[in-house]
Amino acid sequence: MSQIRSFFAGATTMAAALAAIVTLTGAKSPLRHESFDEITVGRINIVEPDGTRRIVISNKAQFPGDFQQGKEGARPDRRSFAGMLFINEEGTENGGLIQKGSIDADGRISSGLSLTFDRFRQDQALQLMNNDSATHQMTGIKINDVPNFRVTSMSDIERFGQESGKLTEAEQRAYWKKLSDEGRLSENRIWLGNTRDRDSSLQLKDAKGRTRMLLLVSADGKAEIRMLDEQGKVSKSITPGSKD
Repeated sequence: MSQIRSFFAGATTMAAALAAIVTLTGAKSPLRHESFDEITVGRINIVEPDGTRRIVISNKAQFPGDFQQGKEGARPDRRSFAGMLFINEEGTENGGLIQKGSIDADGRISSGLSLTFDRFRQDQALQLMNNDSATHQMTGIKINDVPNFRVTSMSDIERFGQESGKLTEAEQRAYWKKLSDEGRLSENRIWLGNTRDRDSSLQLKDAKGRTRMLLLVSADGKAEIRMLDEQGKVSKSITPGSKD
């Protein structure tokens, strides 16, 4: 009898151990479908079966860094936002949604929301944004020309900033102009939104980011189309009362 009891005790212990292993590793376990009315969490990582992160939803305290080809880089500057990151199949950040909003003891507002879509292994190609501060409110859509990652990588962009920081103000302008002329930088091509003066505007820009056509409606309802040269001077203006 003692041998039988020892056998069943050993079998029970082994079964418990196997159950624990299956629970911890998920080995050969069927997909589970759970239903909840409400979940309260700090962060959710949505992953592929191989563990590759695809979407991260997080509060600001646990907000992740940036992801490049499966590796996460430190981004402490992102800890003022809560939101969501999109990550592609190779584990590289692909855009995201971030948002914040607060008012300090002196009544100063700091509020913003940004939804972005990145070019592959690169930065923002499309951005929907809203910023609200003590001095102005701005809402708009930005469409950017972003260089191919083989022309300018994200590490190149970081290096550009470091090198620029060592230069004088005049040298910095020349440095960034040279990179722009070489097609190494992102350039805004289209801006649609409001202005500090509460005008609404559509700005169409050339490959160097220079506004060449401006459609404008002022806060008091005056409409105008402006065509500009490379120096930003108005070469032609069309208003409701103007003649061709």
